[in-house]
Amino acid sequence: MRFPLLASFILLSLSACGDDRREERLRAAGPNPSLEALLKVADADAGARKFGICAGCHKASKGAPDFGGPNLYGIVGRQMGRNSSRFGYSAALVEKAGRWDAATLDAWIANPRQVVPGTNMQFMGVGDPLDRADIIAFLQRQSD
Repeated sequence: MRFPLLASFILLSLSACGDDRREERLRAAGPNPSLEALLKVADADAGARKFGICAGCHKASKGAPDFGGPNLYGIVGRQMGRNSSRFGYSAALVEKAGRWDAATLDAWIANPRQVVPGTNMQFMGVGDPLDRADIIAFLQRQSD
């Protein structure tokens, strides 16, 4: 009973970010926008708020320790399963051997287990493409 209530709360909190000009940005992205179009209208500040659903396990600030998951500071462009030398990544993620580009992050944030079957990450994903683009914009900002 708790999980559906928690999932509902998370979905409501994501959609409650009324100050992020969501509808205006979606119109600017055009009908059936691609990831590239969504990234052009993405808002890193909105992404920082939406990253809150990730913050229970991940930090994204320079020098922050790993928590339930690795620190995601500087993750964009890095090799999968190797951002932190201190974190114990799943063998499935290490063996995937790709890079965390925008397309891979988008797919991962949408459904980690579809991108890397066998991952240890127990996250159901973010269904909304603009929310994912905002989170990616935030992660892009969180690097040197």
